[in-house]
Amino acid sequence: MSMKASEIRELKDEEIVHEVRRLRRELYTLRSQAVTEKLENPRQFGVIRKDIARLLTEQTARRNQAKTAGAAE
Repeated sequence: MSMKASEIRELKDEEIVHEVRRLRRELYTLRSQAVTEKLENPRQFGVIRKDIARLLTEQTARRNQAKTAGAAE
């Protein structure tokens, strides 16, 4: 199941970091399974990679917003 941008925006910074770590572990597990056995759903690779990208994009946007707010003061 892919995450929606609205769901990601509701997450706290720590939750985003935790979710990225979890998804990267899951992606690693999928890669291992792909080598050793057949995958049930090969499309999971793309879904997980896109979720990681969405999370990292939100994380970067928040970091840039904080820098902009700090510079404006």
